[in-house]
Amino acid sequence: MKVKADISNRKDVNDLVVSFYQKVRKHDILGPIFNQIITDWEVHFELLTDFWETQLFLKRKYQGNPVSVHQEVDDKTNNSVSSEHFGLWLNLWFETIDELFEGETAWVAKNRAQKMSTMLFLKIFEHRNRT
Repeated sequence: MKVKADISNRKDVNDLVVSFYQKVRKHDILGPIFNQIITDWEVHFELLTDFWETQLFLKRKYQGNPVSVHQEVDDKTNNSVSSEHFGLWLNLWFETIDELFEGETAWVAKNRAQKMSTMLFLKIFEHRNRT
């Protein structure tokens, strides 16, 4: 059995992000949402690579606000983002990590994604009740 390396640098993060979003774009349920919202995938890959590099290696590259971005997506999709969408996203994220990597940082990437998905969905729900 081949031993996989851990996520250890920006190239690894970018490989993960690109591989993951290739799956998302083709997914029956997630694909239409992402393909409707994202107009420049190369820019999105860079942004998400910055985000995950910040999350995993504490390199302050990402300057955005993921909460407001996800709330805007929900607004644009008529408040149709559900916990199911986050669950599907999370399953694909775990699957992609498991295909490419193993180790402590891979585990952290899964753990952070799981916590973020819960928090983001709660923030979307709160935003719906305010608007």
